[in-house]
Amino acid sequence: MLKNEQIERSSGALANARPLQGRVALITGAGRGLGGVIARHFARAGADIVICDVDQPALEETREAVEAIGARCIALACDITSSARVREMFATIVERFGTLHILVNNAALGPTAAADEMRRNRHYAYITTPQPRQALGFTSEITDEDWHRYWDVNVHGMFYCTREALKLMQAQGYGRIVNLASVAGFSTISAHSPHYSASKGAVIAFTRTVAAEVAGGNILVNALAPGGVQTPFFEQYLDSIGEEARNRFWQLIPAGRFGTMDEYAAVATFLAGDHYFVGQVISPNGGAVI
Repeated sequence: MLKNEQIERSSGALANARPLQGRVALITGAGRGLGGVIARHFARAGADIVICDVDQPALEETREAVEAIGARCIALACDITSSARVREMFATIVERFGTLHILVNNAALGPTAAADEMRRNRHYAYITTPQPRQALGFTSEITDEDWHRYWDVNVHGMFYCTREALKLMQAQGYGRIVNLASVAGFSTISAHSPHYSASKGAVIAFTRTVAAEVAGGNILVNALAPGGVQTPFFEQYLDSIGEEARNRFWQLIPAGRFGTMDEYAAVATFLAGDHYFVGQVISPNGGAVI
């Protein structure tokens, strides 16, 4: 049972305009997109920031933006599919900041290649227009290489980072881990990309089991499962399919829009702070999956 002083401390942190003050946070895949926005939000919340990515120029842009906010930040080029590189990254974090309090497993491979776009167009047309039911032939065409690429980044990389983070968090009796999942991991909304969906389903299962394991050590593990993020990629995609197809697409989302990166980053910031969430999958998705 929580003591009164612990409850008061948690309530005070939630009310604090800088709820992550004094914390060190690592955000993977923070060169572009949602990871970079999360890094900025954490900086405004008072955290010291570590960002990693394989895109060095983009990583430097995020570092400059974070430092402009006033936070300390180190940018580390790291391929998280290599457990050796991940260990080296954590050694650098300990050398520079002494420990790690927050891990956001954001780095991921998404279905953005030309073949993915073809499958996506066919799937969305299939579920938004009347036509005969048929097998769509997606899974039978996925190569071994494609399957393993998704698991290397989305699952193995998440595991390598989590394993190293837990060594520090368990020793200090405190930690917060936010895993970036997707509605694709628990719905058929991304049936066009079964390899991606399977990897995100694994993220959810991993989140729940690890959360149950480490919660007693004051380490809270949860997942953020976006249901469509307003990124330049999806804006270009929606522009490319034309007004009629775009209007049919929005019928799939009751809110009629994607969530903004700032909206998702705000949820990640909450999950990185003091709360009572353990092993939960928080899915802002505009009602696409209820």
